[in-house]
Amino acid sequence: MTEVLQVFRKNDKDFYSLENVFSTIRPYLDSRVEVNKYNVPERKANLGAICKNLFNLRKQKAKVFHITGDIHYSVFAFPRAKTILTIHDCVFLKNPSPIKRWIFKKIWLQWPVRYSRFITTISEASRRDIMVHTNCDEKKIIVIPDPLNEHFAYAEKPFNKIKPVILQVGTWPNKNLERVAVALEGLSCHLSIIGKLSQDQKELLQQRKIEYTNRFQITETELINEYKACDLVLFATTFEGFGLPVIEAQSIGRALITSNLSPMKEVAGKGACLVDPYQISGIREGVNKVIEDDAFRDQIIRDGRENVKRYNPERVAAQYLSLYNQILSEN
Repeated sequence: MTEVLQVFRKNDKDFYSLENVFSTIRPYLDSRVEVNKYNVPERKANLGAICKNLFNLRKQKAKVFHITGDIHYSVFAFPRAKTILTIHDCVFLKNPSPIKRWIFKKIWLQWPVRYSRFITTISEASRRDIMVHTNCDEKKIIVIPDPLNEHFAYAEKPFNKIKPVILQVGTWPNKNLERVAVALEGLSCHLSIIGKLSQDQKELLQQRKIEYTNRFQITETELINEYKACDLVLFATTFEGFGLPVIEAQSIGRALITSNLSPMKEVAGKGACLVDPYQISGIREGVNKVIEDDAFRDQIIRDGRENVKRYNPERVAAQYLSLYNQILSEN
């Protein structure tokens, strides 16, 4: 029988961040414990899809079941004493519909948290959110940060002060592209945007006369090349469970501007220019400071490269292995 079964949502070329997290640590687990992977057949969150996924999951056999994120309801297919649930964030509770928020809170958060043996999450900010919304015993929740993918290696590049390329990763509402576009109006720069743009976003960029390129549905290699090609990364997000672009930018050696909110400021350490993501003027000032202040820019790049050592994948894998071994010993 498989020792550990990691359960993933259905494969989707547009959504792969949590899959990348666990593929990064997998080599460090395989030599210590037998791990298999299972993807549920349905992506949608309607009742029919949930029932089909649970039906298929109940056929799976293992000594430890680890739901790796997103499909939190999957815990109900397995014995509670053998189940670990990873919650990356609680962004689903920001749904504008009160009815949908209630459904998500119950089926994606409160009930799965109550049922599972252990909960892991990726930052203290996410841990606090889970506790606030579930009243869960804090001892049940273990913070295990996202690992840095080792493919994101340092790549030196002279900084282009005349017309820097600014990388924006993500186009969802929390990624704050609309305020970024206004903040960059009139600045000599090129905005490289990763993620599919809505028609409204395209019109805003045109209105503000932002020179930009847009790519989406790209591979990991292509994403790394986008980091390498840019001069600075602007990640003024309003909400994240962790914020992988923070450590990806730092590892590659790019100047980073990110939010002064949790968890971004804790994840970034000293290696970033922190801005208020709700203040357009503050975002603009941060961009100008990074472009114009050579000493400041060089310092946050150095501090960023030192900071990412905290997210070594072998260290992260060891924390998951400890949980797996605890459940194996109990059962």
